Amino acid sequence: MAQPFDPKFVTFDCYGTLTNFQMGSSTRRILGDRLPDAISERFLDMFGNYRLDEVLGAWQPYRDVIAAAYKRTCARYGLEYRDADATAIYESIGTWGPHPDVPEGLAKLAAKVPLVILSNATDNQIPANVARLGAPFAHVLTAEQAQAYKPRLRPFEYMLDTLGVGPTEIVHVSASLRYDLMPAYDLGITNKVYVNRGYEPSTPFYGYREITTIAELPGLFGL
Repeated sequence: MAQPFDPKFVTFDCYGTLTNFQMGSSTRRILGDRLPDAISERFLDMFGNYRLDEVLGAWQPYRDVIAAAYKRTCARYGLEYRDADATAIYESIGTWGPHPDVPEGLAKLAAKVPLVILSNATDNQIPANVARLGAPFAHVLTAEQAQAYKPRLRPFEYMLDTLGVGPTEIVHVSASLRYDLMPAYDLGITNKVYVNRGYEPSTPFYGYREITTIAELPGLFGL
């Protein structure tokens, strides 16, 4: 049986891992009948691909990431681009709440170890989401503060520097290998947890413990 984790901090991705990521459903709702059923799945997948592509470049506000990715997706599929749609999609983010398994598991863990968020967000975007998570966070670190988005390494370096710890002194928790656990592996963050919510296939090569809900997370710390 694996030894319980005993880190200085537990660090989390927010959107998708803790907050229920609803970009697809929000986009469907906002576009309504203007998004044909025949292309909707491909459209939403490509919207996600373009968001990833946008965050790999120089830092820009997440509102601009959404707008640029949405505009590229509309052009690819022949839909009319409207600034108002991009704004509405971005503003919907603040309304998203946590996955049902999150508040109780986080609250239990917070009694043992300080919790930290590292999110692809801007400073004025994320507080409404964090307030719904049901546990106190010692730090909420954003791409705006780091001036770079995950999966670039700079946000992780910024986090380690801000916390004053080395890569072996934290546990990083995420539902995304591509955005979080792969770059964490590259930086030598040895203690990682993959919350398999079905977004991406499990790839054990990257050296993590795997769970399916945050309710399981305290057990990895001996709680």
